[in-house]
Order: sequence, then C-alpha cells, then structure tokens
Amino acid sequence: MLRDSYGLTGRRLAVQANSDLGSLPFHTHANWSRGTSSGGGLYPIGIHWLSGASGPLAPGVYYYDTPRNAFARTLSGDVTGEVRAALGDLEEAAGTDQFLVLGVTFWQNAFKYNSFSYHVVTMDIGALLQTWRMWARAHGLHIGAALWFDEPRLGRVLGLDPEEDGVFAVVPLTWEKTDEDDTGKEAAPATPGARVRHVPDERSRRVLTFPTVHAIHAATLEGAADRPAPGTLDSALVTPPGPGERVALPAPLALEATVRRALRERRSSFGRFTATAPLDPDRLSAALAAAVAAGTLDTDAETPGAAPLTRQYVFVNHVRGIAPGVYEHDREKNELVLMKPGDFGGFLQENYFLANYNLEQAAAVLVPAARTHTVLDMVGDRGLRLVNAVIGATAQAVYTASSAAGMGCGVALGFDCVSFAEELGLAERGEIPLLVMMIGNEAPRPAGYRFDIVAP
Repeated sequence: MLRDSYGLTGRRLAVQANSDLGSLPFHTHANWSRGTSSGGGLYPIGIHWLSGASGPLAPGVYYYDTPRNAFARTLSGDVTGEVRAALGDLEEAAGTDQFLVLGVTFWQNAFKYNSFSYHVVTMDIGALLQTWRMWARAHGLHIGAALWFDEPRLGRVLGLDPEEDGVFAVVPLTWEKTDEDDTGKEAAPATPGARVRHVPDERSRRVLTFPTVHAIHAATLEGAADRPAPGTLDSALVTPPGPGERVALPAPLALEATVRRALRERRSSFGRFTATAPLDPDRLSAALAAAVAAGTLDTDAETPGAAPLTRQYVFVNHVRGIAPGVYEHDREKNELVLMKPGDFGGFLQENYFLANYNLEQAAAVLVPAARTHTVLDMVGDRGLRLVNAVIGATAQAVYTASSAAGMGCGVALGFDCVSFAEELGLAERGEIPLLVMMIGNEAPRPAGYRFDIVAP
C-alpha cells in the first residue's frame, strides 16, 4: 500500500507545457512518479509506523523511506500506549496497537510555496489518505483517520520540532489475528518519556521561516484534542442544488482497471488537452462520482452517511450531448443543474495564473467548493485541516478515476478564487472554490519516455 501510494514507481519525460520541461532530462532534476498527487513539494508528508506487540515487526517506531520503499527503525519499544492516550476516546484506537502517523516538515513545501505552503500540505494529507482508502477498499478493507488528538504529545514521541513540524493525521490499523494472539497480552501502557532521538539535522547556514505558516499552525493546535461531537458539522454540509434546467448524466463509466494500475498510470496533463473530439458524458459522470465519494473522508469529526462537505461545480466546454455552460452537480440524482449557459473558455484561461494548462481545451473543469468559514465556526481553526484534506482527497479521487477511464486530468491551485466565486455566485451560499480540476481527451500519440522502477 505504501509503495503504491507514496513510493517511487518510475521516471517520466514528455513533451508538455510545464515550466520545468527544459531541466527534466537532467538526472538531478528528474521527475519521479508516484501514485499520490501533491502540490509540488518534495514528498512533504512523513509516514511513521508505530507498531505494537501484535505487528509483524519488533515493536517500535518506523519511518517510511520513500525512495527505497523500506522502513527505517527510529525507536525500539512499544509506544502505542502514547498514541492511544493522545487519541483519547477514539473507538477505533482501543482495539489495535498499529498506527500510521502522518507528519509534515513545513520546509519541504515552503521552499516552493512560501506562506501558501500550509494550504497546500493540508490538501496533500487528504490526497494520501484518499489513496489509502481506495487501495484498502479494493482489498476488502476500511481505513479511516483521526484529525483531532493531542498533537504535542505525539510530536514529542516522534521527536518533532513543534516550530518546524506538525502531526496531521493518525490512521489506526487492524491486523488479522487469532485468539491465541491475545492470550496473556495487555495493551501497552503510556510511556511519556519515550521519544525518537534519531532526527534530521539542519545543515543550512540560514533558514528561512514564514510567519504566516507558524501563525496558522499555532491556530490549528488550539483545541487539537477536543474532538467535535457527532453532528457538529451538520450545518456546514452541502445543501440541495438550486433551481435550473437539468441534464441527466448517464451511469458512470465502469472502471475496470485495478487501483494499482490506475495509480501507476496517473499523471498530470500539463497542456495536452485537445477539443478535437468531445468527451463522452459517461466519463464525466465517472469523474463526478469519484469526487462525490471523496467528499467525506471517514475522519473522526464526520458523521457516517452524512452529506459531503463539498459541492462540485462544472464548467462544461466540450462534452458530447451537453451544451457549454456552468452547472452544479446534483449528487443524489446524478444530474447537472444549469446555472449559466455559454462558452466560458475565455474566462477559465484568463483567471488561471500559469501557462501550463489550456483550460479552454479541457472538456470540463470541475470546481469543488466548501463552506470553510462555517466549518471553522463549528469546530474551530483545526477545521481548516479537515476541509483542505477533503479537497485533496477529491483531487486524488478524480485523478485516479480519470486514469482508469482513459482520459487526461490536471489539478491546479493557481486560479483567481475571487473571480470564480463571483462568477459562480457563491457568496450567498458561503462557499469558497478551492481547486480547479480539468478533465478531457488528450492529443493522440504524444512523445514521451517512461522507465518503471517496479513492475507496473
């Protein structure tokens, strides 16, 4: 699961529109592929496996080495009692001594995005969690995550610097075991003095820091262990769609590719969209179904079976049988509700800040929006992590579904959020557009190079 989600799987070169095209042929600037998308940082998420006595390895803390697809033991001994204590009354944690803990070292994204990095890495967390959810579901398993816990306590165990690192999610794991496995075994006690001491050293002579990142992180630490009560988020969930002419979508295209294959084939289109042939509507339906499925992340703050936190808006450019215009998606009926008819290709391109995507050539542009301010009002500033994680999960789900459906996909943060909110009229709903996700057909027979590190 870790290799399919966050490990290196190969190297790719292609003729595309991204600004780093000229440097990619050099080994020092190689573009290494992986299953999970990210906002452009250098693998900003650290994956720590805290294993107790019931696991397949000696109890301890293990760090996932992404280039080598291997674990490095950083602490010996069972410290899962500390994890359970940090998680409080979380039911899923009571019956296990196996946990994946996701940490973030801010510089691994801030070197590129500066003060914007916190916004990006919180989405990266959701993208990785969604990959694990899809992978687990394909294997008949279920994975959920805790976002509310005693973060300073877990940070101390992992030896993290609270000024430079954060703990963003804890994933309890359940191993298959027999009755004999539990004979004579008790849950490990809390070990407040245990901590990882083998931590990276800073070699830079001068370290740049970003006050905005520190301020946001400090705000999200307030009440970190105060898990929201069930139903707290109900007023922040999406409401029914508004009035308008409706277009029924066909059933989503059956995605026959395995999750592993879809993850291996996933990539960003970067300017390769073409409107020569319109997109089949069942492929659009498949992308929207994936987005809806990722609208809830099975976290400790969400109510199972409740409505999602996100609504999908769709700019239709070139979809067979659907007139161009702006629509909102009715997830329950799988219908598009027309908001404004017309060609919005010019608007999309003018309000995208970079030159690496031709949005007017994409068949459709999906825009997930959430009521972020309402979430913060309900659960506090830590709710920012939840909203952004759901948005990141949505991006990963659409990427993977697009790969399985044989169409191109690209996700971007570099758009004019204010202009999109005004065009969509989101102020009345209190929603904020948080991503643009382009899907569509790509130009045939592209030039490219691919080397697989592991068998596809």
